Amino acid sequence: MRGIEYRGLTRIEGPVVITARSKNVGFNEVVAVYDREEGRRLGRVVDMSEDWTAIQIFGNNTGLSADDSRVEFLGRPMEIRVGTGLLGRIFNGLGEPIDGYGNIFSSTCLDVNGLPINPFARTYPRDFIQTGISTIDGMNTLIRGQKLPIFSGNGLPHNRLAAQIVRQAKILNAAESFVVVFCAMGVKYDVARFFLDDFERTGVLANVVVFLSLADAPSLERLVAPRCALTAAEYLAYQQNMHVLVVMTDMTNYCEALREVSSIRGEVPSRKGYPGYLYSDLASLYERAGKIVGSTGSITQIPILTMPNDDISHPIPDLSGYITEGQIVLDRELTQRGVYPPVAGLPSLSRLMKDGIGPGMTREDHKDVSSQLFAAYSKVKQIRNLSSIIGEEELSEGDKQYLKFGEQFEQVFLTQGEFENRDIDRTLDIGWTVLAELPREELLRIKQELIEKYLDPIVNGPSPQKPLREAV
Repeated sequence: MRGIEYRGLTRIEGPVVITARSKNVGFNEVVAVYDREEGRRLGRVVDMSEDWTAIQIFGNNTGLSADDSRVEFLGRPMEIRVGTGLLGRIFNGLGEPIDGYGNIFSSTCLDVNGLPINPFARTYPRDFIQTGISTIDGMNTLIRGQKLPIFSGNGLPHNRLAAQIVRQAKILNAAESFVVVFCAMGVKYDVARFFLDDFERTGVLANVVVFLSLADAPSLERLVAPRCALTAAEYLAYQQNMHVLVVMTDMTNYCEALREVSSIRGEVPSRKGYPGYLYSDLASLYERAGKIVGSTGSITQIPILTMPNDDISHPIPDLSGYITEGQIVLDRELTQRGVYPPVAGLPSLSRLMKDGIGPGMTREDHKDVSSQLFAAYSKVKQIRNLSSIIGEEELSEGDKQYLKFGEQFEQVFLTQGEFENRDIDRTLDIGWTVLAELPREELLRIKQELIEKYLDPIVNGPSPQKPLREAV
């Protein structure tokens, strides 16, 4: 059924065109715009008043003219076709197949804008997700249904870390594995190729749905891509009862596109030119993660954002930190020293960690070991600052022990291979081995019975002459 059609445009401003408003037009409604050669391009309604309607075109305005163009309101929101055939497929940012296999066989179409989840229908995230990465599992634990972003910078290995999480992530106390929805917004071709090759080489591509909006695609497509990806994730999680891990990169490119559209529409800018509704717009994406009553499935989000100039107070990471339940922060100094993954020990945190660790979930000593590692590494930072002023030779013996602990913590606990998959027992055992570098009276955050159970066998086991890395 054809929608209402109007001829002529009032104004053309880049990818936004203005036309006389029609009756019964809705916000975010899909629109077809035709040029004089009958070339068709899709758009959506982004603003309206009593006299006009603003339409955002997914593409460029080449060939459009005010007199010869016509607009067809299709009377429906933007939708994506969903079904079990989603897995293993590659789509563009608008949800159109680009892998050469045509549309999936399904009659189910869902609105990409989604619906807000009733808070009463949510269940609290509790299940521990083992990523196989010590610095995450041991100190910044990921929980099923959580949204835990990676704060990175240009040139840091956030893509390698995300690919490793996709390969290794599993729920410790469940037989089901994750399916992955991967969404790339405004990334270069080599980044997209890295992920696709990694998924194919490691055999996980059959369980991945990929949405690619590359750097040469229209910037406005970046605003739709994450919504298409999350709609697919919601179908798999809440209708097919799957555990879904959503990886979105790069949220900074998404926000840049949002700023561009806001500027074209003449909206009053806020911090650094971003629109005042940046917080609510990001929340409309992040809050689509979680677990709901009546479904055994879940959506766990790992958004990746590159902080401009490594500035964690920039509006994008700043607002993301308010919405999400923690962050994994990558450190440039650790990268320069050859540490992978270069996860900063102190700025990183997981606010839901306490609800997914302990007896019956990970191990009884998990909480104490994590707390002690945080406290000891914090003191290492202070002593390093002091050492840079007075010199290491002027430090006390106790302070020198902490410096030795800091080196072992970074080189043994933090550092691991890109394809090294450590289970949680291995991670905690390494944590105990590193803590053995400190005097026992300094372990104030660990219960005495746990020290006797886990630390004494390490201290009394390997020979003192044996290198620590070899002993581990």
